Parts: sequence; structure tokens; C-alpha cells
Amino acid sequence: MRIAIVVPGGVDRSGEARVIPAIVALLGRLAAENDVHVFATHQDAAPGTWMLEGAHVHNVGVPRTAWRAVQAVRREHRARPFEIIHAFWAGRHGAIAVGVGKLLGVPSVVHVAGGELAALDDIGYGGCRTLLGRALQRAVLRAATAVTCASQPIAAQIAARGVTAERLPLGVDLSHWPVRAPVRRHADEPIRLLHVASLNAVKDQATLLHALRRLADAGREFEVDVVGEDTLGGRVQALAKELGLASHIRFHGFLPQRALRPIVERAHVAVISSRHEAGPVVMLEAALAGVPTVGTAVGHLAEWSPHAALAVPCRDPAALAHAIATLLDDEERRLSVASAASRIAEREDAVHSARAFNDLYRRLAATSMSSRSGAREERSA
Repeated sequence: MRIAIVVPGGVDRSGEARVIPAIVALLGRLAAENDVHVFATHQDAAPGTWMLEGAHVHNVGVPRTAWRAVQAVRREHRARPFEIIHAFWAGRHGAIAVGVGKLLGVPSVVHVAGGELAALDDIGYGGCRTLLGRALQRAVLRAATAVTCASQPIAAQIAARGVTAERLPLGVDLSHWPVRAPVRRHADEPIRLLHVASLNAVKDQATLLHALRRLADAGREFEVDVVGEDTLGGRVQALAKELGLASHIRFHGFLPQRALRPIVERAHVAVISSRHEAGPVVMLEAALAGVPTVGTAVGHLAEWSPHAALAVPCRDPAALAHAIATLLDDEERRLSVASAASRIAEREDAVHSARAFNDLYRRLAATSMSSRSGAREERSA
């Protein structure tokens, strides 16, 4: 099949920096069976093309990115028709996929991949904060031939808008991120916690730090590795210092996957403090490395808790600290939660994702072809 995929970015030619590993892994597996063309609106400012994991990447460049993307898809379609147009993220990118799909008579798939349906006004986050934003999301979801998402909580949000979505998580590439069995922590071993996320408002590192302060006040000794790009100009580090946690925390900044893996393997518990997540993939990566996750009730955390994760309300440092302590104080439960999470993440890996998307594409293409054949027969009659 010939497939067009529309993304904002995450497909840098390096394959390491400025990429979304789960999307790159999916592209590689889709490209092994299909002719895949990726249309990135904001990977680079200048237009360009390159190969990534067997997929053809077309960076459309700025300005007028939406118009450029539409024209780029149309040019490639004229060279050889696409059978599916797939957008990762709804909103503007979903509108491009749906609009071009309608124009060319090609089925469209929209994957809700982030905060498209969120409305967190106090931090300016989410695609549904304005009337126009809500109208755009609703129109895209209703016009798409099919809608997919990473987790059941997101599927429920989509269903509340009158649209049925297929739960189809983006899995981890086990050939680059292999399964490792959970490792028992010895009593004399220092406690190591892990937080992998960009430092930004929706990831809510303030809640994380206040939870860590409660652990410290309870007399616990621990080390924390924080991995992720700082978009807040040092505010998280300043708060850590203000709370007296600077000696407990190592801020690593962004790390590529090969440098991240050893840090994940050293951890005993991964912690997520986000106010919104569709997945998140970092939880799957931790699980495959044998590390259980504690965090806020978003995405996979909400659907896996309590057997394969521990979930607590958002913006509740006391509950988060208690959940972390619960796993640290019960080694058998920590190992049990880690094992259950690992089984799910292994079952829903990148191969599973690619197979499910391929099946969806074939179903939609077959239905589209049948509809076109029926229309031709009606006209000839």
C-alpha cells in the first residue's frame, strides 16, 4: 500500500535527536511492507527530503505550512495515488489529512496523540481551550474515516464527542529497547527514582518535587534522575533548590535512547506527575526495562492501575508521595507491578502497533474500493 502520514515533527534525519522514538519505530515497520511518505510540517524551517527507517520524509517548511503540506501530498498522490492518509495528532494536522483525503477520495485516519482534547486554561495547554479549538477538534474527529488513540481514557473522551475511536497504542521497538526482567532491590541499596519528561507546565514537575519533599521529610534517603529538555528556563531546578532537594536530584537534560537506557535500568520506580498524557510511551519503556511506574491517573496509568501501575489524582503531592512509598515499602508488590507492566508493554510493542495499523489500513482501503466500485456500477446502470 501507499501511505501518507502527516506529523508536526519528531522525524529528524538523525534518527536520534528531535525524534519521537515510538513513531520512528512504527515508520520502520510500516515501511517494511508499504510505500510510506511522511509529511512533516515543522521538523525544520527549510523544506527538505530524506529517508528515515525506510520511509520518505518530506519536510514542507515555513511559512504557510498547512498549504505547503496539502500541496506536497497532492503532488505525491499525482505521481502515484495514496490509499490512506494518516495524521498523528488531530487539530490542524488531522484537518490536513481529512481535508486532503476528502479532496482526493482517500480514506483518512486521525490518531489522537497528545493534548488535542485537553483544556487546561491555567497553563495554556490543550486543543479545546477555545470555541474555535473545540469546533476544529470536533469537525476533524467526525470527518475522519477512522480515529485511533493510545489509551482507553482518551477513547472515552472521544466517545463523549460522539465518535468511536479504536484503542491502538504506539509500542516500543524491542529490537532497540529489549525486555529486561524486574530486578529485586536489596535492603542496603539506595533508592533510585526516575522521571523522564520535558520540563514543562503540563508535566507538572512542581507536584513531583513537592511529593519528593514529603518523602524526604519522612526520613527517606533517595536519588532521582530527571531526564528531559528544559523548556522552563531553570524554574524546576530553582524549585528543587528552594525545597532543599538539590542534593537528591540529577538533571540530565535531553538524552538519546542509548544514553537513557542505563539510567532507566538503575531505577527502582519511575514517577509521572503529568496533568495530561495520551500514553505515555516512557511508561512502556520503563516497564520493558523492569521498572514499575507510579503517577497521576492519566493515559496508561489510569488503565493499568492498580495491577500494573499505581495511579493517583493529578496535582496531589501527598497522594503521589504515598504511592511511591507504597511500592518502595513492599518489594514483592513492586516486582509484581513491574512484571505485569512488562507483560503489557511487551504484548503491545512496535510490531503489534504496526500490525494493527496495517490491518486498519487494509480494511479502510477495501471498504473505499468497494464503495467506489458500487458508485461506478450505479452510474453505469
